[in-house]
Amino acid sequence: MTIVSRSRYWLPLIPLLALLAFVYWLDRQVQQEIAVAANTQRHDPDGIMDNFHATKMDLQGVPRFLLNAKQLRHYPDHDTTELELPRMTMLTQDRPPVHMNGLRGNVSSRGDEVIFHDNVSVVREAVGDQSAMTLSTEYLRVLPNQDWADTDKAVTIVDAHNTVHAIGLEMDNKTRILKLLSQVRSEHHAK
Repeated sequence: MTIVSRSRYWLPLIPLLALLAFVYWLDRQVQQEIAVAANTQRHDPDGIMDNFHATKMDLQGVPRFLLNAKQLRHYPDHDTTELELPRMTMLTQDRPPVHMNGLRGNVSSRGDEVIFHDNVSVVREAVGDQSAMTLSTEYLRVLPNQDWADTDKAVTIVDAHNTVHAIGLEMDNKTRILKLLSQVRSEHHAK
């Protein structure tokens, strides 16, 4: 048998092999799209940390704020971080520390926003002639790099002499200005 006669036997198989290669390639493309679709529908954490603690410092190496939680979970599908029992302490020179906590929390993907949910409490420690102040709400958004916090939910503020109820709040810790947004009611407690 010559080479030409042998190739006649194999020649009809070439289109079948090409078709088989095309079907294999097409199957791989479809499988990849199915895997991507399945991964975007799943909401599984890619990282879990128990007893999480973080400290952010200023340029001089002085702690600015502390963030800790019973558990931290990061989800890659939305690049979100969830916190269980989060607690944050904002530290500012010449001012009393401000402690914030809640039952749940979230941290933005860039880490510049912390949100507290459910039984949120903010405590400013007493200093000098200023009594301690406690703020309670169900939701609080904190921008720690800007010393800012706000909410559009009901808030109750209690200090040694007053109890204040309002809807919505903006708290600027740099200027020490607390702005109540609406439906403000106040009770003064005489000594």
